[in-house]
Amino acid sequence: MNADLHRRAEVLIDLDAIRHNIALLAERAAASGAATMAVVKADGYGHGAVPVARAAVDGGATWLGTCSLAEALDLRAAGVTVRLLSWLDSDDVDFAPGIEQGVDLAASSMGELSRIAAAASRTGARARVHLKIDTGLNRNGCPPESWPQLVKAAAAESDVDVVAIWSHLACADEPGHPSIDLQAARFDTAYSQAREAGLNPLRHLANSAATLTRPDLHFDLVRPGIAGYGLNPVSTDDDLRPAMTFRSTVVLTKRIAAGESVSYGHTWTASRDTTLALVPAGYADGVPRTLSGRMSVWLGGMRRPVVGRVCMDQIVVDCGDDEPPVGADVVLFGAGAEGGPTAREWADTIGTIDYEIVTGMYRPRVHRRYLGGAGR
Repeated sequence: MNADLHRRAEVLIDLDAIRHNIALLAERAAASGAATMAVVKADGYGHGAVPVARAAVDGGATWLGTCSLAEALDLRAAGVTVRLLSWLDSDDVDFAPGIEQGVDLAASSMGELSRIAAAASRTGARARVHLKIDTGLNRNGCPPESWPQLVKAAAAESDVDVVAIWSHLACADEPGHPSIDLQAARFDTAYSQAREAGLNPLRHLANSAATLTRPDLHFDLVRPGIAGYGLNPVSTDDDLRPAMTFRSTVVLTKRIAAGESVSYGHTWTASRDTTLALVPAGYADGVPRTLSGRMSVWLGGMRRPVVGRVCMDQIVVDCGDDEPPVGADVVLFGAGAEGGPTAREWADTIGTIDYEIVTGMYRPRVHRRYLGGAGR
């Protein structure tokens, strides 16, 4: 792509912010005697898995977590050598390449365990497995009634080393929610059953929220995801630094008279003579159409409202009597340090979570640029 085209819409990724956030989280984990796994699934939550992985390791992560085996193998191909865990694939995936590349694998059922063991037998290498117990999220994970059978079978598999048992919390982003302690108690029971089966596994349960609020649940390893990117699932009063800024530029300005309306459906009408600035980023570039009439941007050192409907390729900003120059920077969301909009603000406005906002920024027309280190 022509470099000049990148100016229409881009995300800036601050790798120093990633390093800072992981260092902060790793320090908290270390105080409890736990190591840190930085979760870099979904292309690093839309930030770029490989550069984020390297920055996370620089920050103190000794493990990395991915969803799919393909994601883990991409990291290996890029030269990432730290411990990797992959935990969710379709039933036709071949685990052999992961075993050969030293990727730890998760098993939640007898079927998964058997397929991993068979792949290990074919490769001649032992598989490193993390057994997942469902403690109440009722998503992935082995049901408690099937757990004793799974741990006994895993202990008997000659081609498998059980590295850890693990689970995932449903409501850790609501500190004090009764399900947290209930899940912790079920996890403790599952660990006791694993030990009774002859296993001596590590334990990991804490996501970002529990890493920040429940040091008693850090166990041997914590798995921060969204917090590593500077977005806090439990509060906004913290030292985490958002790593992503979504920006564009002004490509046109025009003066309109009071009574003129803007964009499809004429949902906004100027109450006074005003200057409009056109910004070439729309819902094809990650701006939710549901933000129409409910968002502002940072332009010329202040917030300015976006008026009319968000279009596929563009938005329109009301600048009043100011006339920003063509080429002026427009921040759609960022760290919010000067009072500008943030990904959390977008999410709160449209009733979603900031995870969805940032992971949705991996789009063909949106250029990704790195600050604070090489974005390789």
